[in-house]
Order: sequence, then structure tokens, then C-alpha cells
Amino acid sequence: MRTEFDRQVSALGVTRAQWMVLARLARRPGCSQTELAEMMEVERATAGRLLDRLEENGLVRREPDPVDRRVKRVFPTPSAATAQAKIRAVADKIVLEATRDLSDDQRETLMDLMTMVKGRLSEVVQSRPTMPETAAQSTAAE
Repeated sequence: MRTEFDRQVSALGVTRAQWMVLARLARRPGCSQTELAEMMEVERATAGRLLDRLEENGLVRREPDPVDRRVKRVFPTPSAATAQAKIRAVADKIVLEATRDLSDDQRETLMDLMTMVKGRLSEVVQSRPTMPETAAQSTAAE
């Protein structure tokens, strides 16, 4: 599904990672760049580069936090809502195509089960102790 999604949205000039940023900003406009990176489970620098590209394309804007000038708040622009609607339509079409042989009840059951699995995986990740940076680096090097 990801491959097909990437193929279809590339024509819209947005990558899957950029769409993920827009989707999260639609739910939490005004979050900080750091909060966005945490939501996406990416490094702050990665989130910053994604935001740079989205800002260049007029899809997001950054504003200084009114309390802490070190923090930048990120907001989707009206153009982002338009792009997101188009991308959501592509995603919905792909899901419908992938599940077209299922009945409505089967489709609903599948989505419920996938939501349960995702929730359980999130719990597992949240309960896992974080590794100190040096341990993480040595593990990655192995």
C-alpha cells in the first residue's frame, strides 16, 4: 500500500513523510518542531528538514513561541488543507481498492483489528526502557 501511495502522491509533489507532517499538524496545529519530531518518531534534524521543504512549498509556516523565543511553533497554511484533502482522497481510494473484495463488516473488522494491533505495538514501544545514547550507537554499529 505504501508503494502505491508513494507512486500516486508523487504527482502531487508531496512525499509520504511530508504528508505525515501535514496530517499531524492538522491534528495539532501550533505544536513545536520538537513535539512534531516526537510525534513522528524522527530526529529533530529530520523533522526540521521536512519542515524546511514544506515551508518552501508554502504548506507550513513557523512562528516564534510567545513565551520561549527558542521554540518555533508550526502551523499548516490554507494550501496545506487543500493538499491534504487531495492526499487523503488518494489514500482512501487505495484502501478501498485494497479491500474491495471484503464486505463492509469485514472491512470494519479489519480496521478495528489493525487499530488494536497498532495500539498494542505503541504500548510495547512506550514500555520499553530507552537506551543511553552510547549504548544505542554501539548497538547500531554492530
